[in-house]
Amino acid sequence: MIARAAPGFLFSHLLLPMAVFGLVALGLELSSIDTMITDLIYAMGDNAWPLRDAWVTSTLIHNDGRKLVTVFAVLLLLLLTGSHFMPALKPLRKGLWYLVASTVAAALVINLLKRATHVDCPWDLLRYGGDFPYIKKFAAHPKGFQTGACFPAGHASAGYAWFGLYYFARDLYPRWQRLALGSVLLLGVVFGIGQQLRGAHFLSHDVWTLGLCWLCATLVYLAFGKLNNRV
Repeated sequence: MIARAAPGFLFSHLLLPMAVFGLVALGLELSSIDTMITDLIYAMGDNAWPLRDAWVTSTLIHNDGRKLVTVFAVLLLLLLTGSHFMPALKPLRKGLWYLVASTVAAALVINLLKRATHVDCPWDLLRYGGDFPYIKKFAAHPKGFQTGACFPAGHASAGYAWFGLYYFARDLYPRWQRLALGSVLLLGVVFGIGQQLRGAHFLSHDVWTLGLCWLCATLVYLAFGKLNNRV
């Protein structure tokens, strides 16, 4: 199905976004922007993480944010189930299946990488009052070194995993596609910044999550083909 996609679509939705993502990710990896930003946040907290357990960042953005995304997932499953029994929802069935597949794919990719990359959260590092030295994301850990599971960013993925809403709207409700994209971006950014302020992630962790979630949504969309086909 990927080979049948229009060259313009592949360029604008896959090649260009991945090129931009690659350049930004490489720039963050080769520079000290990650630690510069986190140093500033840590210093503003008087060399501590006062927002780690604050109501806005911990309760509202983190805990309630997860509950909100859970509500989205339940609504999606209810709509998908209804599409098999309600004629009015039948035209949406393929699109709803796509949303399930794309969000699950993004969540799986992020969670598998978190367990494979062994990257610590900032709050676990000696530099920020923790116990472990700072090691670049793709540098080898010393033998027997305790490893973390903080990269890519998990909470931001709860927002960015819904990039499929853009493709859903693009095919079924074109007038809403920009709103769908903007809403997903806003949710992911809020979730990501909230975690950075708590000391849970560096900026690059969120950038990688954004790029990978967009890639998952796009590849799954290409595998499904147009979502407005009647089934």
